[in-house]
Parts: sequence; structure tokens; C-alpha cells
Amino acid sequence: MSGRKRISVDETEWYRAQRKAQQLKEVLSTLPGLIEDIRSRTRADLDRTFARVSERQQRNETAMGELSEQTRRLEADTTRRLREQAGELHRELAETAGRLREETRQALAEQQEQARRALAAERAERRAETARLAADIDIMKVDRARAEGTVRAWLADANVMADLIADAGLAERYAPKELERLQARLTTAGQNLAQGRFDAALALTQETYHSLSELRVDTEQRELERCSAQTAAVESLVRVDRLIEGNMNRPVLGPDGTELADVRLDVEFWSEDEVEGLRRETADGLSRARDDGTDIETLLGLHERDAPRLERALGDTVADAGMRQLASQIRINLADAVARTLGEMAFYDFVDGEYQDADPRGAYYAKLQHGNGNEIVLDISQAARDSGECVVRVLSYDHDVTSEAQQRGRAEAVQQALNGEGHNASRPVSEPGDPDPALLDIDRHHAEGRRREQAARQGRTPQKGQAQPGAAGA
Repeated sequence: MSGRKRISVDETEWYRAQRKAQQLKEVLSTLPGLIEDIRSRTRADLDRTFARVSERQQRNETAMGELSEQTRRLEADTTRRLREQAGELHRELAETAGRLREETRQALAEQQEQARRALAAERAERRAETARLAADIDIMKVDRARAEGTVRAWLADANVMADLIADAGLAERYAPKELERLQARLTTAGQNLAQGRFDAALALTQETYHSLSELRVDTEQRELERCSAQTAAVESLVRVDRLIEGNMNRPVLGPDGTELADVRLDVEFWSEDEVEGLRRETADGLSRARDDGTDIETLLGLHERDAPRLERALGDTVADAGMRQLASQIRINLADAVARTLGEMAFYDFVDGEYQDADPRGAYYAKLQHGNGNEIVLDISQAARDSGECVVRVLSYDHDVTSEAQQRGRAEAVQQALNGEGHNASRPVSEPGDPDPALLDIDRHHAEGRRREQAARQGRTPQKGQAQPGAAGA
């Protein structure tokens, strides 16, 4: 004879309806101060990023003073345009901080493209002007002193430009080996100069200088593009971080969609380790987004894929937490329904009940007792985590002689009662073995709860399973 009777209660449809009705998956995105908080945190990162851009441009302008008058004049407009381009991007990103939508990013990208085209046209004009000046090569063939001086001036300017690019460190990221190739050409030009081949030296030096100048412009613009992607990545991840914290304590809705008074959803408690996992992944993403060594492809991935995925995961976590809270209350409701049935048909009285280790996320145990000393423990648990199926175990501890038929009759009465209340309960089945006598000790679960509460009051970290108040009515 088995004193262990199991009844499966399928609440899948109810769960699905509740999830939809509660709209738990909709992350609260209209939190007070959300936009302003994102804006202030994003602007701090933005100012830090563009402070480095400004420092680099200041070094560029200082280096321009080392150029000859001719090339300094050629570079003046380029340097000014680069400075204005960076300043305009900084202002636009600062103004849209906290609300950097895709259309805003596209508009900024178009502005940057216009700046690129203007600089490209300027570089083409600069090359043309140099070609016109190079027409003096015929004179240089006669005036060797002038020829040598012109070549040396261009070569010195080219080396200044090469040193400036090397100091900025952007070429290594955006054009690996290109600076090294151009420096090798300058070495060849110097050899031509030493051999008195001024025409060849001048042509090679001027061409290399323009290539260096264009390399500086190209790498500066690509760095500005990276800065824009960095800002977008930081902002989107800051938003996720803020949403995580803002959704940790949520209102609970009743069947009519209105908030239940004095009932809140503690998402962090009910989700257990899932919220911490989201926090870690978001923090890791923010760390990579704020790292100036992160390439633009990774930054775009953080903004376009990772941040939306994390926000969706937060919605799933909130929904799961809400359903776990409801499921916890369902376990009590099922225990109550079973206890009433056993009281009415077999005269068992409810004695005590508690969640496993006083943790409402676990199974619920209810102890019933008959006047003749027989006892029953109801073990109500979920069939699997986050499933829509509950398992009701009726564990009989009979001290007199009770037949298998009587025990089965009690279990079948419980099944019929549950179905009568709208639950989809299966026919009871017997499980092998005798009920565990330790399950009769409901007080040990109370004691565990008191122990954790005392530990919390004394400032010690409660262990996993600390009970929380406020399960929603179902």
C-alpha cells in the first residue's frame, strides 16, 4: 500500500492568460528621471571622449607651427575643418544624449559624410596647387641651391607630418603598415636628395607628403566615426543598466488590470540569479563600450545587437519573476482547496503550513491531522521550473489501518474538487515508497526563516532562499 498519491494540475492556459493580462514583459521605460539620468551619464562619457579628441587636435595645431610657410598655409584649412567637424559632432551628440534614436544617428552620419566630401575636395585642390608649384622644376635644374632647399623643406615637412601621425596612434588602428610604407618612401627621397637627384626627390617627397596629410585626415575622421559609435553604445547600455534598476520593484496587477494595493513584485528576489547575470553582462558591455581601444564593429554590435537583446532579456526576466510570484500563491491556493476537501470528506483539520525553508519560491507544505491521530502532508510544487504544471502530493501518515482503497478514494475526491474549481487535475497515481517522516516537521521550515531573518538583522548576508513578503493573490 502506498501512502504517496500524486495529482498533476495543468495550469498552462491559465499561466498564458495571466502573462498576457499582466503585460509583465513590458519593461517600464517611462521611469521618472530616466531620460535625464541617461543624458547626464552619457554626457560624462561623451565629454571624456572628446576631451581626448581636443587634446590631439591641439597637438596637431602645435605641430603645424613646425611646417614651412608653404605647407602650413596648405594645412590651415584642413586643420580648421577637422576641428569644426569634431566640435559640431560633440555638440550634436551632447544635445541628443538620452534620446539618440536611429534617425538621429543617420542624420549625424550624413553630416559627417558632408564634412568628408568637403575635405576630399580640399585635398584635391591642394594637390593641384602643389603640381602648379612643381612646374618650377625646370628652374631647379639650373638653380641647384634653390632646388636643394625646396626639397629639404618638403622633406622636413613630410617628416613632421609622419611624426604627428605616429604620435596620434590612429594609423596603427585604421591603416596598419601604411605609415611605415610612407616613411620608407621618405627614406628613398632622402637618398635621392643626397645623390643630387632633386627632381626625383621633390616629386617623391611631395607625393608622400600629400599621402601623409590624407592619412591624417582619414584616420581622424574614422576616429570621429568611432567616437559616435562609442557614444551610441554607451548610451544604449546605460539605458539597459538604468532599466534594470528601475524595474526591480514593480506593481502587481489584478485580474481587472488594476494595481493591487500593498502588493509589489520584487523582481530581483523572484528571478534569483538572473538579474545578477544581466547586471554583469551589462557592466561588461559598458566596460567594452567605454574602452577607447574597442573597434567600431564591436561598438556597433554592442549598440545594435547586445543592448536590445539585454533589454528583451530584462523583459523576459521580469515576466518570469511575476509568474513565479503568482505560481507561489497558486501553491497555497491549491493546498487550501485540497485541505478543505479533506476536511469535508475525511474530517482532517489544517494544523500548519509553510514553504520549504520559508522560501516562497519553493514547494509549499501543509500539515493536516485527524482526530484519531492520522496525519497528512500536502506537498505542492511545480513539475519543473517555470512550467505551467503543478504537482500535488498527498502523503498519508496513518497510525491505524487504512486501506489502499481509502487512500485512493481521498486522492480521487481531491482531484474532483480541484476540477470542480476550474483546475485541470489528472487522475491520482501511486508513487513507490513510504512518505518521508521528516516532512511532518513543518516547524523546521519556520525555524529556517527565523534564522535568516536574525542573520539579516545582525548584518550578515542571508543565504539563498531568504523569504520575502508580498505574494500576489491569484
